[in-house]
Order: sequence, then structure tokens, then C-alpha cells
Amino acid sequence: MKTLILVRHAKSDWGNPGLDDFDRPLNERGKKDAPVMAQRLRDKKVKIDAFIASPAKRAAKTAKFFAEAYNKKKDDIEFKEKLYLAEPTTFFSIIATANDKHDSLAIFSHNYGITDFANMLTPTRIDNIPTAGVFAVKADCEKWADFKAAQKEFWFFDYPKAGVKD
Repeated sequence: MKTLILVRHAKSDWGNPGLDDFDRPLNERGKKDAPVMAQRLRDKKVKIDAFIASPAKRAAKTAKFFAEAYNKKKDDIEFKEKLYLAEPTTFFSIIATANDKHDSLAIFSHNYGITDFANMLTPTRIDNIPTAGVFAVKADCEKWADFKAAQKEFWFFDYPKAGVKD
């Protein structure tokens, strides 16, 4: 059994309109939400063996917050250029090459690709993975190369404002 945890980067800062999209950092809410979501996963006893992230600044920083919560270092995060604004098919190719010694992967990327990919995995459909949102599935396979064809089941969906009353 393999577990895939998809994480959309936390809220980004749009304060500098001239800044290249790739270089946009997290805003204050993003810096607050990412560690909160990482801790929620820890509290739920969600295991993460490997961290794979887009190298875009906002996704990389989100991954770093999660890695820190799991007592990992920045060097433990594998950065994949292809995850920057990735199409759903790109996720499958990256997952297929993951090390089989890892039973659970967390992938940090961007919309719309991450939501579109999540909606391809199980009958569970969501309109949008919000910033710092997490969508998780379990797959009946022993090798990541078999993930695409494997039977998958929805595990959970969580995001910063879930259960928060206005």
C-alpha cells in the first residue's frame, strides 16, 4: 500500500506586481497556514516518508514548513522543475520514478494542475484545493511505477479554513 499526499502551496504574496510568478513568496497568512496544516497532519499521525516539491518560491517554502514539522531538513526535499504549474500527467510521471522504499509521498505544487490531478485519482471530486490544502489517497500497489494503474481510495481532504466558523 502506498500513500500520496498532495499539498497546494500556501497563500502567496502579490504585493510586488513586477515580481516573476516563480519568485513570489508566501504572504503572512501563508506563513501561518503552512505550519498549521503540517501540524494537523502530524496530529492525525499521517506519515510522510518523502517530500517532492516545485522549486517555485511559494511551493518550496510550503514544503520546508512541512519538512520541519516532520523533523526533516531542506536537503530532504526533492525539487522537480516539472512540478511548477504542472499538468496532471506530469504528476503521474514524477510519482512513477519515486523510490519504492518510501511508502508515502507528499507532493507540493500549484493549481490548477494539482486539483485536476486529485480529481483524476478517485471518484471523490473537489472544486478546488485551496492554498495550503491537502488531498490524500491510498493506492493498492507496492511500487510507485504501478501507482497510475493501481486501485486508489480517497483518504482525506483538509485545508486551513475547514471546520472554522466565521
